[in-house]
Amino acid sequence: MTLRTLPVLAILAVATTLATPAHAQQSADFPTGDDVVRAMWEQGMTDASQVETLAQLLLDSIGPRLVGSPSNDEANAWVQSMYDRWGIENRAEQYGTWRGWVRGYSHIDLIEPRVRTLNGMMQAYSVPTDGPVEADVIHFPADIESEADYDAWLASVDGHIVLLDAPELTCRAPESWQEHATQETQERLSADRQALAQSYADARRATGSNDIAGDVEASGAVAVVSVNWSEGWGANKYFGTPVETIPGLQLSCEDYGLLHRLATNDQGPRLRVDLESEDLGQRPVYNVIGEIPGTELPDEYVLLSAHLDSWDAGSGATDNGSGTVMMMEAMRILKETYPNPRRTILVGHWGGEERGLIGSNAFAEDHPEVVDGLQANFNQDNGTWRVDFIRMQGFTGAGEHFGRWFSAIPDDITQHIELDIPGVPERGGSDHMAFICRLAPGFRLQSNYPDYRQYTWHTEIDTYDKLVFDDLRNNATLAAMLAYMASEDPERVETEPRDDAFYGPCRTAPRSGG
Repeated sequence: MTLRTLPVLAILAVATTLATPAHAQQSADFPTGDDVVRAMWEQGMTDASQVETLAQLLLDSIGPRLVGSPSNDEANAWVQSMYDRWGIENRAEQYGTWRGWVRGYSHIDLIEPRVRTLNGMMQAYSVPTDGPVEADVIHFPADIESEADYDAWLASVDGHIVLLDAPELTCRAPESWQEHATQETQERLSADRQALAQSYADARRATGSNDIAGDVEASGAVAVVSVNWSEGWGANKYFGTPVETIPGLQLSCEDYGLLHRLATNDQGPRLRVDLESEDLGQRPVYNVIGEIPGTELPDEYVLLSAHLDSWDAGSGATDNGSGTVMMMEAMRILKETYPNPRRTILVGHWGGEERGLIGSNAFAEDHPEVVDGLQANFNQDNGTWRVDFIRMQGFTGAGEHFGRWFSAIPDDITQHIELDIPGVPERGGSDHMAFICRLAPGFRLQSNYPDYRQYTWHTEIDTYDKLVFDDLRNNATLAAMLAYMASEDPERVETEPRDDAFYGPCRTAPRSGG
């Protein structure tokens, strides 16, 4: 059974000729009168922009891009096809293999004590059902006090669907409580939530087990159900299944709470579950690399980057379709306005970021010449909104370069950005870390984080409609201008770290997994 076949790339290519929705043209002050900067503005900030068309094709037509999936392959091929169309050299570089998996449908229905189609789906890499399966629902008890209690409860899970997690007492967003509830209500809710979380933590500790989901699986459960509320209206985070031989499901905060209340009050919840998925085994996985060769210093590099893979509950719009489209558009602008750069300009569309920065680390391991010759890496990986923060990562000379670069970029673009000088190196984060840990100048072009983390990061509502295209045009134009400035800079960016800066060891990229 094949759940998805690749659409013909030619159809997608034709679709890129569709008109981009018109938006008001903007004007800007150009601090130095640089003709290339002016031309970049005209390409990126007017109706010449292609970000909306690119985003619609990537997010609506191709959709989510789980590592190892055919959709991830399709996205790689589409990015390459667009670079071919724009005359940009490109290649796919295999960095390893990963478990391939294809999501089909998830039908999860409450059939007792009433009928309701539930809001949820199987978690990534879950096994399917063999047609519809019906079973009663029980929950992990919060009153377990010993391993003997745990063993007694495990004896009861055979043939049942098991709720693994504590329910949320409310699925109303925290800001709603803060705005409308009385102080007394807020304090009572906080105390009740803490008490519930503590009771479940104590019960889990009393089991003596490090793998409750695995124990439930081995004890004959039909499926396990989790909840991972994102503390926002209708937003829930999805990752991989915790079990291997039975389905791993996740429900919305609201519907998980419904099932838990029914089970707790002995009201006989029963589900009908029908799931379709396909395991494809180990498959090759790739980074896509685009290149505009340098004319004077071809062995020095400016690297734009964003990861192309995503989790697959939504369409991976803000994590990281937005970054992907941003860097594709930046490369298109560069090719149109600066086709013969001083230094070589690369773009990396990384795979495996969601599984531990695998693609970018593999690229850095495989290309020491790029690491050694790196002038700057500009990476983007968080959502929409304008870039508003860039950390110098503890490189003491970086701020001087950014100051010069920003002095030539229109204030309309730079006025929102805070430069953290000299900053400190991050301890985690996205793909720029593959270069920072090797003492090469990697910089995150960071947008506002709070509502990204709350609402779209790894959630089922991370979809096309969440993008803000005025800001995406701004960010793509910023990336193109920074690449131009870094390429033309007469000096290399220094990588001498501040005395108190700690740069953690680089990860060794696993070349297979899943």
